[in-house]
Amino acid sequence: MRASRQETARRSWNPRTLRSAVPAEQPRCLARPGWPETQHSSPRNAVSTVEPHSVGVTNIRVVASDAWAVAAAACPKHMSHGPCAGVRADGACEVPGVGRCSYLDVPDRDWPYADVLIPAPDPGAAIPDVAGAWPRSPAAAGFLATAATRPVVVADLVAPALSADGVRACAAEIVGFADACLTGDHPGARVQFPPSYRARLLAGEGVAAWAGINCRDRNRVAIEGEIAACADAGVAGVHCVTGDHPGTGHRPDAAAVFDLDSIELVELASMSLALPARPLCSVAHAPAAPPAGKRLARLLAKIDAGADVVFVDHCGGAGPLAEAVAALREAGFSGLVLCCVPVVTSAGAAEVVASFAADRLPPGYLDAIMSAPDPAESGVTAAVHFAEAVLAVPGVDGVNLSAGAGPGQELAVTRAMAEVGRRVLGAPAASRPRPAGGVS
Repeated sequence: MRASRQETARRSWNPRTLRSAVPAEQPRCLARPGWPETQHSSPRNAVSTVEPHSVGVTNIRVVASDAWAVAAAACPKHMSHGPCAGVRADGACEVPGVGRCSYLDVPDRDWPYADVLIPAPDPGAAIPDVAGAWPRSPAAAGFLATAATRPVVVADLVAPALSADGVRACAAEIVGFADACLTGDHPGARVQFPPSYRARLLAGEGVAAWAGINCRDRNRVAIEGEIAACADAGVAGVHCVTGDHPGTGHRPDAAAVFDLDSIELVELASMSLALPARPLCSVAHAPAAPPAGKRLARLLAKIDAGADVVFVDHCGGAGPLAEAVAALREAGFSGLVLCCVPVVTSAGAAEVVASFAADRLPPGYLDAIMSAPDPAESGVTAAVHFAEAVLAVPGVDGVNLSAGAGPGQELAVTRAMAEVGRRVLGAPAASRPRPAGGVS
């Protein structure tokens, strides 16, 4: 158990996660209406005073500058703790028509986060036995045990958004060749099964789920219930993200909730007293997203909020990934690091992956696959080679097979990910376990 989380358990917020240039004793209060001069949040993000429902994250609103408050007020996703990973390469917000990300205009001197993890407390200080209070779930403990002996593989769940049979069929393809399936947002559907239900469908086929939780569609009460449901479903981990704005999907008519952002979500997930046993808690790191020079500091704030695992997003190839991982390790992170590996085997899959990672893939990656005589085999081979290069990087514990599929292509893409997993793990094809009723 990291000291930072133990510290969080003892106090509702920790000014040591902030830059020392901002004295905690004399916080600079924000000018934004509705952000009172207290360490509690605004009415929109009001912190409950009743445990275990309070979110005791570092409260940026009382220590950040006026420039930070202006940026937060202009953000369509209410990102109180800094820019999301959706900032485009040209600095534009992910939401159509908004223009430049407001946080890119915050001066360097007003960036409030530290560049290293908070120091450990005095070894002689009395600290509650947080680890004993929150034992790991069986799936989380099993995942950690596997990671201690070999690289781990987490595959994206590529399945129809509202088909239980489709989820089961894809799970039957991936079982045995991935240590968990990440149930993120469906690329073409905002209306989708809840993460906890998908987790149970995966578990029924023998696949551990890594449940993606976002802040777009649920308020904090609904999110807390969904986290509890995921834990009850036996997930290995929960992946905490702010989530894309509804304006970027096929349901722009839906209201954007964003009652929390990713940092607040991390602490809610990692510190919930309602869970009898905790899954792992992961976050995303987008080192190539503007402002690239500030991404590590924002990631460290997520880690201090309670993240155990970091998924490093696409950022240009093995070289940039190695630099990002080295910087993270040098900053003091000792948890698991998994790096994204794109799996592209068809024009449809290439279109989906390009929609969220085109400018952050290795140079020429998609063109080389699509111009090959057999794009399916070329895509599998390219993913295996890239995974092997990533796993050779010091400090990397595993890979996340990142993929997408058009309608009707889900099984084919899942089979490709299974083959990548098989080759990366060195498992013979004949050893594949088949659950009863599995899909051939």
